[in-house]
Amino acid sequence: MVTVVIGGGAAGMISAYYCALNGEKTILLEQNPKLGKKLYITGKGRCNVTNDCEVDEFLSNVVTNARFMQGAIWSFSPADMMEFLQEGGLAIKTERGNRVFPLSDKSSDVIKCLERKMLSVGVEIKLECVVNDIIADETGIKGVETSKGYIECERVIVCTGGKSYTSTGSTGDGYKFAKKFGHTVLPLRSALCGLDCKGNSFADLAGLSLKNISITVYKNGKSIYTDFGELLFTHSGVSGPVIISASSYISKEGSGEYEISIDLKPALDEKTLDARLLRDFNQFKNKSLKNAMIELLPRSLILEVISHAGVSPELNVSELTAVNRKKILNTLKDLRYKILKLRPLEESIVTGGGVNVKEINPKTMESKLVKGLYFAGEVLDVDALTGGFNLQCAFSTGYCAGNALKK
Repeated sequence: MVTVVIGGGAAGMISAYYCALNGEKTILLEQNPKLGKKLYITGKGRCNVTNDCEVDEFLSNVVTNARFMQGAIWSFSPADMMEFLQEGGLAIKTERGNRVFPLSDKSSDVIKCLERKMLSVGVEIKLECVVNDIIADETGIKGVETSKGYIECERVIVCTGGKSYTSTGSTGDGYKFAKKFGHTVLPLRSALCGLDCKGNSFADLAGLSLKNISITVYKNGKSIYTDFGELLFTHSGVSGPVIISASSYISKEGSGEYEISIDLKPALDEKTLDARLLRDFNQFKNKSLKNAMIELLPRSLILEVISHAGVSPELNVSELTAVNRKKILNTLKDLRYKILKLRPLEESIVTGGGVNVKEINPKTMESKLVKGLYFAGEVLDVDALTGGFNLQCAFSTGYCAGNALKK
């Protein structure tokens, strides 16, 4: 049995390892000069490799097709992945939010570990090898046409990734292969990305990071997502961990009128926050409003809050009415922006949409349409929140494909 794995990313490397471990002659084809090019830049180069949580909690963080992923995550859980890496000689650590990283904080060490594991079981790795076509007939897979010649095989595992960060080689080839064999490829969309918002002040706010805030996202006036954590202002809107997670839900929800509400002081209820405002305004009673909030907010955010409240920043604090103070309080608890759009797919951390999982066997990742054709990783219509969940989905689906014959 000869198996060809297309793509040397997370799903591809782990599927190749288990194919070879099970006695298959396994050839991994990667079009880049090195393995794991996208893996290399994940987690800002540190590689948040998985999330150290229980399976049920893990699945609650899968935004699209969690039910499809259930068997794969139970088969190869975060705990299994951590054990796999440690057996491969990689020291790991767990940080805030159960995020798992290599102890060295170097994504290259994760890639080296996966490569060592593959070589230890005899995987043949061909770099700078582009797959032009997959050949099959009514009986199943026959081989692949590549830039370095034709390879006969009985199995092909497509692990080509999505279409975000195209510079890493995620050029959408997997979708082309899927469509050739009659698979439905659901529309590609940004998932885990920043948001462009309506407003003229973002250039002045760009780079400002806010910690310990909460957000609520509304679609057509109805709350669809809430979160607590860190937010970052950009030149065109907002980003940061809470926004990136929210974007996946917005992406999945589809068209509509979206707004984001930011609670700048979630730890304080309105009564406590009003008392805080009164203390600050009494302390700075001879100053203008824009200079009386310096202990409450970052300086660059003060004018933004006052402007949204509809109060003059030059107003002397001693002249501030209770009505205007209430407007400021309301804005601190509900700073609103209209969301215009998601940032482009090329900028998103992962790709939403992809090969329709209804046409894939969830236990083996084999196509229900073509014998011997498998799909694993980001090429599938599966996406999850940040925190190591997407990489684990890639590892788990790759594991299932690699062990398909054994099953």
